[in-house]
Amino acid sequence: MAQIREIKKRMVAVRTIQRITKTMQMIATAKFTASLARAKASRPYMERIRELVAEVAARAGDESHPLCLAPAKPAGKELILVIASDRGLCGAYNGHVLRTSLIALKGVKSRNAESVVETIGKKATAFFKFQKIPVAQKHQFGDRPTFEMVEPLAERLMSEYLAGQYDACRVVYMKFVSNSKQVPETMQLLPMRVPAAAKSDVKSSESLYEFSPNASELLNDLLPRAVKISLFQAVIDAIVSENVMRMIAMKAATDNASGIAKSLHRSYNRARQGRITTELTEIISGAAALE
Repeated sequence: MAQIREIKKRMVAVRTIQRITKTMQMIATAKFTASLARAKASRPYMERIRELVAEVAARAGDESHPLCLAPAKPAGKELILVIASDRGLCGAYNGHVLRTSLIALKGVKSRNAESVVETIGKKATAFFKFQKIPVAQKHQFGDRPTFEMVEPLAERLMSEYLAGQYDACRVVYMKFVSNSKQVPETMQLLPMRVPAAAKSDVKSSESLYEFSPNASELLNDLLPRAVKISLFQAVIDAIVSENVMRMIAMKAATDNASGIAKSLHRSYNRARQGRITTELTEIISGAAALE
């Protein structure tokens, strides 16, 4: 009897967990759909801005911009901005990002530089606190970050880089490739790199470009925009990856709970049948003893 009661309690608990994980899966699916739409809307603009920057920088000859150049006097410091989630239950999302951030920190150490860590997301902050790695600044953007929320951070990073406080600024985040593929990536935000393809195109082309306004003014306008939108796209990609990985994790948890519920139901039926068989045997044995 005690075994049957215990199995029934476990069945109730598993069904409750199944309902919770199913609800969380539905919420994650809705958030994923909304965040994916925002990411798709901003990605073409980001890609086109970066293409324009690459084209102008590659064809401008001797013209350059401080955001594309390494500091004249190295500061011996590099900033690592780590983007993780505020909540758990999203599979291996945070684990992949945080392991990649440790690799980035080792890379800074191998260059004989000092690392300065900033975080976006409570999980990253808690991780570095556990690792006893100091966090310079903590940022929170929530589930629906806007460009206006990310822009001040990008402006601050650019101003500090131009002031010579850092030799480089890198962003560690989960890049969204497709619904089935998310890749942890370390993106160099500053100094911005001009793609090699753009330079090769210049060498293979004999056409001359006349800039109006001049290349320097164009770079002064385009480069800060490119840095801001690149950081914003990284934040959006991280949100999309978090939601899709939470959706997959909650679906797996729901399926596992369903399997456990079926197994417990079979165990309950066997225990109940065994108890009935035992009682019938006792009744038959008692009746036979009275004869």
